[in-house]
Amino acid sequence: MKKEEIKELSTADLKERLVEMEKEYRQLTINHSVSPIDNPAKITADRKMIARVKTELRQREINNK
Repeated sequence: MKKEEIKELSTADLKERLVEMEKEYRQLTINHSVSPIDNPAKITADRKMIARVKTELRQREINNK
């Protein structure tokens, strides 16, 4: 998902997707600690995507005040 795609989504969709992404991220890190995954860079990419979504949500919160 790119920055433009994030901005097009509604706030409710972003919150829903954020919960799902955080759940997948936690599961990925647990799986990686038990046995190494094929692409450990996916952990970093997922963490950055979560940060992008949180940033967009925060910007919307500030702009609505």
